[in-house]
Amino acid sequence: MLDTVQHFFQRVLTAPESGDSDAVTPQLAVAALFSEVLRADYEVDPQELATLRRILMSQFSLDEAAAKALIQEAQQQVEQAVDHFQYVSLLNERYDYDQRVELIAAMWRLAYADHELAALEEHRIRRLADLLYVTHSDFIRTKLAVQDELARR
Repeated sequence: MLDTVQHFFQRVLTAPESGDSDAVTPQLAVAALFSEVLRADYEVDPQELATLRRILMSQFSLDEAAAKALIQEAQQQVEQAVDHFQYVSLLNERYDYDQRVELIAAMWRLAYADHELAALEEHRIRRLADLLYVTHSDFIRTKLAVQDELARR
């Protein structure tokens, strides 16, 4: 336990070096937040994983192998993370408001990939929307837009 706390403070208090492999990139931050949505209901559905892979491939122009590697790295990071600060602070710094709203819409698509929305998934998306400074009205608007997309399929 003490080692975990020491490791956390060493990571937070030391400036990342330019070649640091633990440095969080925007792609890793997005994948980590999406991974949080995936694991919110304690079940990772294969449809959700496939949707996550497609979203990352599309958003970051990755091939399937690179998307799988990014997902694996993000899941490992999320397992070890104390909180979401490093991810949301990077995205708040680098993404404009519209891009952050689109991230929330992608989270809804991910949550609905298995054709059901667990209350825990909705709660996690709401929490992440707050941390990304996305308004409640845009949180609801994106949810309804994704539901409408799915109804038209």
